[in-house]
Amino acid sequence: MKIIRYSDSQGNIAHAAQQADGSALVIEGDIFGEHCVTNRKAEVVKLLAPVQPFAIVCIGLNYKKHAEETKAELPKHPVVFMKLPNVVQHPGEPILLPTKLKSDKVDYEAELAVVIGKRAKNVSKADALNYVLGYTCANDVSARDWQKHGGGGQWCRGKSFDTFCPLGPVLVTADEIPNPNSLGIKTILNGHTMQDWNTNDMIFDVPTLIEFLSGSTTLMPGTVILTGTPHGVGAARTPPVFMRDGDSVSVEIEKIGALTNPVRDEA
Repeated sequence: MKIIRYSDSQGNIAHAAQQADGSALVIEGDIFGEHCVTNRKAEVVKLLAPVQPFAIVCIGLNYKKHAEETKAELPKHPVVFMKLPNVVQHPGEPILLPTKLKSDKVDYEAELAVVIGKRAKNVSKADALNYVLGYTCANDVSARDWQKHGGGGQWCRGKSFDTFCPLGPVLVTADEIPNPNSLGIKTILNGHTMQDWNTNDMIFDVPTLIEFLSGSTTLMPGTVILTGTPHGVGAARTPPVFMRDGDSVSVEIEKIGALTNPVRDEA
């Protein structure tokens, strides 16, 4: 099932099941608990990010080719950092380039996002995918100057500006993607393909990440895991390519769809 989150003409926010013809049927209940698809058509006025995350847990340097392009050693354990949950942005809404804490080195990162569907703690790799509600596209937008030089050695400052985590356009339930490590993944910036690879290049696959992140730690329903980006990021190019006001950036993942956002300067 492809689940969307939307607002209607009254401002109500709900989930619906997207149909093959582009329409959507209202979902009643909690997508993280008991729910059912009705036969009522959803009045979709605005498409929203498919979930409002409980937490956003991110993995750095998780593609072999990306580690190579950044001249980094392959990590022995997943490299973990966080984004604030409120930096999520909706499909079609702008990524804002910071002007108060100014950055002129804002980069794109196409990522597969994993949405945890039920409470998970000390989960085995063999059982890990049973805890996944579904998958969506993410753009781990990154201000490289703040990430590398303005965060005291931590990445969170450069990764957690407002709008720096677009998600969408749909949440594809886990039954439709039995193997999340066999998906094509792309970034397209202003019509030019910048990243074009496959999730099979992950150093730590999705089950391994869930096993690691849930070790002695409870992952709550609605936790979103960003699983890393492939090679082709703007910062590693010669010359570097960073996003500018007026750009359009899309993340495309096989079996999920395309997440597109304009880029604007922060007002």
